[in-house]
Amino acid sequence: MTPSLGWLGIFRLGLVQTALGAIVVLTTSTMNRVMVVEWMLPAMLPGALVALHYAVQVLRPRWGYGSDVGGRRTPWIIGGMAALAAGGVGAALATAWMGTNPLAGIALAIVAFALIGIGVGAAGTSLLVLLAIRTAPKRRAPAATIVWMMMIAGFIVTAALAGHFLDPFSPARLVAVTAVVSAVAFLLTLIGVWGVEGTGSASAPAAEASPAQPGFREALRQVWAEPKARRFAIFVFVSMLAYSAQDLILEPFAGTVFGLTPGESTKLASVQHSGVFVGMLLVAVLGSAIGGGRFGSLRAWTIGGCTASAAALLGLAVGGLMAPDWPLRISVFVLGVANGAFAVAAIGSMMGLVAAGRKSREGVRMGLWGAAQAVAFGLGGFAGTVAIDLTRAVFSEPATAYATVFVGEAALFVVSALLAARIGQAAKATADRPEVGMLAAGHGA
Repeated sequence: MTPSLGWLGIFRLGLVQTALGAIVVLTTSTMNRVMVVEWMLPAMLPGALVALHYAVQVLRPRWGYGSDVGGRRTPWIIGGMAALAAGGVGAALATAWMGTNPLAGIALAIVAFALIGIGVGAAGTSLLVLLAIRTAPKRRAPAATIVWMMMIAGFIVTAALAGHFLDPFSPARLVAVTAVVSAVAFLLTLIGVWGVEGTGSASAPAAEASPAQPGFREALRQVWAEPKARRFAIFVFVSMLAYSAQDLILEPFAGTVFGLTPGESTKLASVQHSGVFVGMLLVAVLGSAIGGGRFGSLRAWTIGGCTASAAALLGLAVGGLMAPDWPLRISVFVLGVANGAFAVAAIGSMMGLVAAGRKSREGVRMGLWGAAQAVAFGLGGFAGTVAIDLTRAVFSEPATAYATVFVGEAALFVVSALLAARIGQAAKATADRPEVGMLAAGHGA
């Protein structure tokens, strides 16, 4: 039997998440801002492109099934990261091209963002399954926290360094910076996975990977029939819809309302992700996400994170009306902390649940939740950009338009908190053991 991962192995897999985050943050923040502010294109354009890369990820269960049948996760991780790196460079070229030939740039962007979605879905799904099945149950929640914090670290470092090298802005600089980041990210991935999995996966021994294994549709039906997996997928969809709605409008908000340059607004993304990092660390240190500490349960942190996110968004709504006197960086940091606390609680639950159900379905199960998250992110991001375009058509002042959208997003977080409370209560009644209770208290169901 393959031995469980030690902390060094967990850290190495975290390098893959760091690499993934490094590429994604440039496509969802910097390129988004350049399209809207520098090229003065509708906010719906980057919203639709990011929605496309999430829509492609609806195939995550199929990719997870492929790794279940093959019994190997590493090839899917490396192949996915190669696709992601290529897509990131392609997206930068497309964004630069939009400045002189919008139609050609958009056509290239469609291909590039689809490739980004394939890369994120294939690599991300198999990475999480490998982490879950190779990590001892007692280490799964802290392992998830470490790996996600490393992804946020990738956001922070990339946004800060890219913001520095992007000023003074030029399309050529955007392409060069993205190419360097993509190359370094792929190298980190190779370092992270090399030799970690071994010769086979603990989740799919030869007997279970035989031709008797059902086809993909039957495997997906079996997973959907599991009450825990189904309820958690629904919660992930609703909560991530609220979580993602502000992603694509924050940097344009900073540029339009507060007058920040591309480099400054990219650095603002670093501030937000620093807050997410702190929020995750806060939950981990207090013990709730790593074994049920006295400072609250996973359910309590989820509800509190959603509620605090709503309050932070209301703060941004007020801040825009008071620009430029409002402390924008502090508001964005607080939003990040709240988002991080919510996210790590959900991640802790996810890692415990991946092995709760039929054997040799870990990839399908993780793929189902990843698909729910991806669809929610795509819809949320696109809905946010559409809402901005509509409100800016109604209100003459951009600050009022953004405030209206932020208030709507805050309402979504309140609804999400209520749903988390109800699902947590249901999970307490059905959980088999504490570590797999969906958003349930760490002390037990």
